[in-house]
Amino acid sequence: MLVSKISRHGARIIKDLTRGHLTSVSKMAQSHAFCNHYLQPLDGEEKVINVPIEMSMLEAALEHDIDIEGACEGSCACSTCHVIVQDMEYYNKLEDPTDEENDMLDLAFGLTEKSHLGCQLIAEHELDGIRLALPSAI
Repeated sequence: MLVSKISRHGARIIKDLTRGHLTSVSKMAQSHAFCNHYLQPLDGEEKVINVPIEMSMLEAALEHDIDIEGACEGSCACSTCHVIVQDMEYYNKLEDPTDEENDMLDLAFGLTEKSHLGCQLIAEHELDGIRLALPSAI
């Protein structure tokens, strides 16, 4: 599992460098910022979680003991971390799901037009305040 987290972290750095979000890997190391996200877990009680910038929503939910499966450990190979963005304002700030993510979303329970995989939603300042729900919590 540690190797999986390290490889995802490295892939995220490369993705951000190619998008121009980072100018160097050292900039990533210096970033210790957090943002707040609201997650409505299976019990229906919305929780505020403080998420480090660059962390996936799947990782954040697991760290905050929110009941989400993530069977593939965040490798975009299942749909068990399916979340639904509650506000169109935030959904419009997100990049469209990749073909790989869409393939997995096709298998998800409770799919909506605002669905994403939690492992593919990465915390960033622009998403501070985003509200996410797990499908069975709606």
